[in-house]
Amino acid sequence: MPELPEVETTRRGIAPYLIGRRVSGVTLRRPDLRWPIPPEIGELLPGQRIDAVERRAKYLLLHTAAGSALLHLGMTGVLRVLPPDAPVGKHDHVDIALERSAAQAPRILRFTDPRRFGCLLWQAPGTTHELLANLGPEPLTDAFDGDLMWRRSRGRTAAVKLFLMDNAIVVGVGNIYASEALFRAGIDPRRAAGSVSRARYARLATEVKQLLAWAIERGGTTLRDFLNPDGAPGYFFRELMVYGRTGEPCRVCGTTIRQAVLGQRSTFWCPRCQC
Repeated sequence: MPELPEVETTRRGIAPYLIGRRVSGVTLRRPDLRWPIPPEIGELLPGQRIDAVERRAKYLLLHTAAGSALLHLGMTGVLRVLPPDAPVGKHDHVDIALERSAAQAPRILRFTDPRRFGCLLWQAPGTTHELLANLGPEPLTDAFDGDLMWRRSRGRTAAVKLFLMDNAIVVGVGNIYASEALFRAGIDPRRAAGSVSRARYARLATEVKQLLAWAIERGGTTLRDFLNPDGAPGYFFRELMVYGRTGEPCRVCGTTIRQAVLGQRSTFWCPRCQC
């Protein structure tokens, strides 16, 4: 599943082609993805100018005066900016057509999603969609820090990795980056969240910020299906220290990387570097 760096990479890739452009039409090749596509997408979006392209957690919002198209890439979703006559594939479910501008030819924003776990929804002006209403702070902002995690973790017995992946605590820290951040902070992912000290949470917050910023700079992590909007893979997978490296030696100390399942997700750690 695309995680925050992949979604941010997508946002940065498509934004220059969308902002300031007017939507000339919407083609829906099916009525639903994960959920039904609301009628506002076809009725209100055409004719509107896209004023901004925002990321909130792993969601993308195309803001217009009439409201905002809300997209999630799901497990295998990809957004690409293409010529209007680009061949249509089996899994190309949505095209948002963009008018010609003074500097750019007509384009389409195409949403391809083979497994259809993504979504295309609508947020009315002045409202917050229910999917966004209870989200925690963005990890790359000042609203997220070690003190926040320490306060919210008191009394919690759940594993610290699950706590870090809780979108009510902080958004966008998925399985790959949670494993990697905990390694860099030297924290065993199985430890109870309430047993981690304030100082170690401070280090963990720093590592999360640095890791995500670096992953965005490197274009995200390509695992299975994700590609950047231009079709190129991300390169952060080459930097992974523990994720997906079960049985291999730790790059720091040489100890064999272990794997366990927490919250139905594979978890990877070095038993020597993380305690």
